[in-house]
Order: sequence, then C-alpha cells, then structure tokens
Amino acid sequence: MPSTDGRETAAPRILVVGEALIDIVERDGASSEHVGGSPANVALTLARLGREATLVTDIADDERGRRIAEHLGASGVCVVHGDAARTSTARARIQPDGSAEYDFDLSWNPPAADPTAFGHVHTGSIAVYLEPGGSAVLELLEALPAGTTSSVDANIRPALVGGHAEALARFERVAAACEIVKLSDEDAEWLYPTVQLDEVLTRILGLGAQLAVITRGGEGLLLASPARIVVADTIGAGDSAMGAILDEAFRQGLGAPNGMLLDEPSLRAVGRWAARVAGITTSRAGANPPTRAEASLPE
Repeated sequence: MPSTDGRETAAPRILVVGEALIDIVERDGASSEHVGGSPANVALTLARLGREATLVTDIADDERGRRIAEHLGASGVCVVHGDAARTSTARARIQPDGSAEYDFDLSWNPPAADPTAFGHVHTGSIAVYLEPGGSAVLELLEALPAGTTSSVDANIRPALVGGHAEALARFERVAAACEIVKLSDEDAEWLYPTVQLDEVLTRILGLGAQLAVITRGGEGLLLASPARIVVADTIGAGDSAMGAILDEAFRQGLGAPNGMLLDEPSLRAVGRWAARVAGITTSRAGANPPTRAEASLPE
C-alpha cells in the first residue's frame, strides 16, 4: 500500500507520450481485440490510482481509435492525438504449441507535446525508437523545463527498434534525461547481453538516474538508488508496475523541492506498492489495473 510518510507536497500533472494501439489476438479460428500500448497502459494505471494523466499519442479518428479514446477516457485519462491514417495494431497469432507469431501495423507521428503545464513526463516502448516520433520524444525529454521530472520504460520490441547498437544508443540517451528508468530482465539481457543485472543497474545510475528498476516477472523487482541500495520484492505486470512505481515515487517526493527520498524504507515502499498494483492486474483479463481503492489495504 502507499506510504503514509511520503513527502509529496502537491499532486503533479503527468504527461505520458507514447503509443496507444489495438492488440488483436487470433486463436483457434477466433479473434479478439483489446486496447493496448505500454504508455497507454501506464497512463491508465496512473489515472485509476487517482493521478491526473494526459496521454499524447497517434491514433486515427476511426472505430479503433475512438475505442481507445473512450476506454482511456472512461478512467479519466485525457487523450490528445494526431490524425493518423489508421490506428496502429499489433496482431498475435497463437499457434497450437502456444507460441505466437506477431505482425505489427504501426505509425508513430504524434502531435507536439507542450510539457510546461506538467510536473512529470513519462515515455517508453515503441515511442522511443520508432521514427519520426522517436526523435521528437528525445527532443522533448532533453528540453524539459527546470523542475519537470521524467521517466522511461525501455520495453524493448526487438523487431521494431532497429539494430542493437542504434537502439542501445537511443535508450541510453533517453535514460540519461530521466530521473526514473525501468527495464525488464528481458530488456536488460537484450540491451546488455554480457552484463549481470546488478551491473546494469549501476550503468543506468551512472547515466544520471535517481532510481533504476528491473522487473523480473515472478522472481521479484530490483530497485537501486545512487546510494547503492537494492531491494527485491515480488512483482507482476510491467505496465501497471511502472504506473505504481511513479505513483509511489511522487509520494516519496519526486519533483518536490527537497527531492525524492532514496533510503531503504522508501525503496521498499515503492516495491510493495508496485507489487500490490501489478499483482491485482495480473489476476484480471487484459490490461485492467486496479483503482487506488481496490489496491489499498484496510487500515
């Protein structure tokens, strides 16, 4: 549950910049569609936890685009989008052995985002790498107003990020502009194939991050601050975990005048809350994070 001794002085408005799309799953001759996209899921989680979240994305004014806007809007996300020719899709064909074949139909050319009215900017996944929007995201992060914090979730999609060297350079440049950086263990292994996870955390902190996080599915979550404190906790779904990490980081003072608490109790509070929110999400079908009331434990 959220900490009761956090240092948040005012709730920041949060700008999320990234893809929203429709996931199409084909299995045994049947097809189902769900709203997806990692940044969209983070915005949804933040809104359900009571945060004021705006998503700048690239969807069309078509049936799928309207479905995305309505789905996110129903939970309080303000959706600002461009005029894509069609809404992006990610199609997964589930094979008899349980494996999946993927096809992507993506565009990423979002409208310009103005960060001046926001206290925090989050991005990640395809939005960081796919052009022409990827360069715009990088420029946004590197020109944020003083006092505006930022975060990134690597969320690597190898088929979509180009060559390894190019993707690594882009990720590290984006990470260097952010206070909070999150990767999964699979992201870390792809980006740094010969480096142990604790060394990956050290490298991320060396880029300038205040908090580096690696999620490891059911094996737990690793958090590290420049003070070299690392905490493991149980964890679940990545996008809802990212939203919960940000939510608790704000409670611990991210963006406040005195800065974020980075001692061991604070990191444990971040880990517990992320585990709680993500665990509930994984117990449900689709990307369906809990509200704060659903995730909070009785006093």
